[in-house]
Amino acid sequence: MSQQATTAKRDGFSSRFGLIAAAAGSAVGLGNIWKFPYIVGENGGSAFILVYLISILAVGIPVLLAEFIIGRRGQANAVRSFKKIAPNTKWSAIGWMGIISAFMILGFYTVIAGYTIHYFILTITNSFAGMSAAQITDTFNNFSSSSTPIIYTVIFIILSLAILFGGIKDGIEKYTKILMPGLVGIIVLLVIRAITLPGAGEGIQFLLKPDFSELSIKAILDALGHSFFSLSVGMGTMLTYGSYISKKENLTSVTFSIAAADTMIALLAGLAIFPAVFAFGIDPTAGPGLVFITLPNVFLQMPGGVIFGALFFLLLFIAALTSVVSIFEVIIAYVTEELKVNRRKAMGLTTLAVIVISTFCALSQTSDSALVFNGHTLFDWMDLLSANVLLPIGGLLIMIFLGFIMKKSDIKDELQQGSKSIKNTMAYITVTKFVAPVAIAIVFLTGIQALFS
Repeated sequence: MSQQATTAKRDGFSSRFGLIAAAAGSAVGLGNIWKFPYIVGENGGSAFILVYLISILAVGIPVLLAEFIIGRRGQANAVRSFKKIAPNTKWSAIGWMGIISAFMILGFYTVIAGYTIHYFILTITNSFAGMSAAQITDTFNNFSSSSTPIIYTVIFIILSLAILFGGIKDGIEKYTKILMPGLVGIIVLLVIRAITLPGAGEGIQFLLKPDFSELSIKAILDALGHSFFSLSVGMGTMLTYGSYISKKENLTSVTFSIAAADTMIALLAGLAIFPAVFAFGIDPTAGPGLVFITLPNVFLQMPGGVIFGALFFLLLFIAALTSVVSIFEVIIAYVTEELKVNRRKAMGLTTLAVIVISTFCALSQTSDSALVFNGHTLFDWMDLLSANVLLPIGGLLIMIFLGFIMKKSDIKDELQQGSKSIKNTMAYITVTKFVAPVAIAIVFLTGIQALFS
């Protein structure tokens, strides 16, 4: 078995569309459809969006491209890629940070992903009918503070494994080619419904007409931080996907396509939510409860709300599924290649570990849980430590590695594949050395401050 694992031809993406669908699916998660709209609401609307778009160009895209360069150059999992590019050094620790981050993120993310299944069922069965806003809030609080989410978490993980079972080409690529167009179709339908509601114009203006008087230092830092995390960088996912990219593909072109798709879906999510929120007089600064508390109330008041509510939670489910699959792949690739076991066994070992972690995360949310430390539940700590510590440090080290350690000839070679031009290579290397690291350091310091405040 060991010899077979070592000599077997490595799987990979078979088409550009499949690659972009899979990588965009990784980037497009709950962060785009759940978090992006509520932080836009908290930070004043379109002025925040403009800063976010600038941050995507200055930080998100350079880090995403760096992960693709390292992954394709290494042609291996997140740990081994660094060992192959910089042998006999400690830089493989970046890969280890990605593995640890992946476990931590899966621990809490699969719990929230399970919520989407529960809320889809509640909506399609019209269970919110006749409820007041207070009762909808109680429904969420009672569900999230019980042990019931564990059931939906396990169901969600099993559905993720069904995609992962086929590997890259016959699993992840095959299904994301179906899921991502489906996601875009659903969100377009929701946008059309939202912008045609009476009174929706105020919500559209909120998103499209900048009011820079609402732009604070906090808003700028939030935009910078979200631009980094929304592209699924810093956790080894894009580095792992990069190792499956054909040498025929131009990495710069692929990177911009993925960033454009990710940003477009985030903006469409805003257009699907805020016109409806304003049309029914709901507070746009509702925060994290916007999706599971505020929107069910909106759908309750909307003509055809059962159908559009069910479509919205199906949208959330697909977004979460494509992201979770990519995070699982980080760990599965490592276990397969480093422990020399077949993919099926690697999936089994990874699944058992994730179910244990996610079960404890879900239980930490219960009212009588002992899994509360320094005022935060285990669920919260997994989120806070991964988002505020491991991912920024990982992203910062990746940029330092690319800018100062990796051979410039190797970078040029990867950027030149699929393109005759390398005229922007030095400009990119300058960004990796000076611009992006400073921005990521600011994200890290801000996150650390929030962690201990």
